[in-house]
Amino acid sequence: MRGFRWPPPPDSGPRTWGPGPGGPRTGRPALPEPETELVATPHGVQLERLVTGIGDPVTVFAHGLGNGIATTRPFGSGVTGRRVFFQFRGHGRSEAPAGPWTYLDLARDLRAIADLGGASRAFGASLGAGALCSLLAESPERFEKLVFFLPAVLDQPRGPVAHDRITALLEAVESGEASAVADVVSLELPAAVRNTPAGWAYLRQRLDQLLRDGLADGLATLPEQAPLQDATVLAAVTAPALVIGCAGDDLHPVEVAEQLAAALPQATLHVYDRPGVLWSERADLRERISGFLNE
Repeated sequence: MRGFRWPPPPDSGPRTWGPGPGGPRTGRPALPEPETELVATPHGVQLERLVTGIGDPVTVFAHGLGNGIATTRPFGSGVTGRRVFFQFRGHGRSEAPAGPWTYLDLARDLRAIADLGGASRAFGASLGAGALCSLLAESPERFEKLVFFLPAVLDQPRGPVAHDRITALLEAVESGEASAVADVVSLELPAAVRNTPAGWAYLRQRLDQLLRDGLADGLATLPEQAPLQDATVLAAVTAPALVIGCAGDDLHPVEVAEQLAAALPQATLHVYDRPGVLWSERADLRERISGFLNE
């Protein structure tokens, strides 16, 4: 990848092929990781959890595949009440029971954390959005408000681009080679952010977590699955929902966001016009999510 080198420069600054003066220089989507806890669930899988904020209402946040608490926390930074973040099975310090796993297994993780925390609202990003759809298919009235960020799959399995990217990430993490993991994770960054201090800081945080905790093999078959057999089951969901998509994102096709919004009776759809919204539209994204959940 042109312009990418590992290890990074000592000061994490841009070099020959970095962005020009207008490129992003500060900030990163992932916040430093605070101390978390392991909690027992009714289905026998211990899951890593972090609870922030005080009071009601309570919102549970479900992350994407290969991500976790650190990359999900920014979505809740402006949300009032308690915020419950967790790691799905096979991520972070959460247990990894024998696989392969299905979206029903992920929905069970999400439901357990939501029930234990008394959550009345839910946020799901990518894989987490799929798990949330699976939960709602069984319990359409479980939550009072819903946010879906970059849903990746609905009633059809993910495409070859997503399958190849996820496979590459799992193989890189299994190898234990920082450079191999960095090659894959750096693809999450918009081109303008790579080789900037912000990009290197994000990359360091992601590598620290992935090389420390790893990813379970049970995740490998998820790209071949879909959370729903038929999206029309979501017609029974009456909670207001915000669906956020992004044009030009190969891993999260905008068509999936459009289909999800059409399937939910009380959904509002917002589509950003380019990928990398955590970097290019972070303030707007935060205000959009918090404004919807806090009203």
